[in-house]
Amino acid sequence: MKFCDFFFFGFYLIASELYLKISKMASSLSKVFVYGTLKRGQPNHYWLTNSNNGFASFLTNGTTKDKYPLVISTQYNIPFLLNNPGIGKNIKGEIYEIDSEMLSKLDILEDYPELYDRQIEDIVTKDGLVPCWVYLLRKFPPKLLDKTYLEEYASTNDLPYLESYSNSTEPDDVFDISKDQL
Repeated sequence: MKFCDFFFFGFYLIASELYLKISKMASSLSKVFVYGTLKRGQPNHYWLTNSNNGFASFLTNGTTKDKYPLVISTQYNIPFLLNNPGIGKNIKGEIYEIDSEMLSKLDILEDYPELYDRQIEDIVTKDGLVPCWVYLLRKFPPKLLDKTYLEEYASTNDLPYLESYSNSTEPDDVFDISKDQL
């Protein structure tokens, strides 16, 4: 075998391995639509930027194709996207491409499947419809539908998002949606 044949064969093997790794990674990527504290500039965005949680890359802004009620509730001012399509507003948010590791971390943050549902929804972008995972609050007290519906969430000085554990002796009390705070 000539040196150039050996060189090209080695290059071919390396390129083939790289192609397989990239193909495997690309096929395992999902898109997620975030509308609340995970957006850029919001309190939980660090979940998406921490590489220890997996891979995440911002793709574009978008808006839900269907209308949903987005409300702020609890003593922690948490944004909830209520799983009640057809009422509310078209919700503005961001689309990220994420790997399965990041998706599993987001499932933990969103307490899926106990508190939130995660389902594929069409998101409208400048380039057309993009199917994305979206977290929706599945079981909620009907009084949440009486709250003001938002088109877009932002933690503000008037309604700052608060970490549940920072003021609580019970770390999971924010997820007890039967409480009067909702």
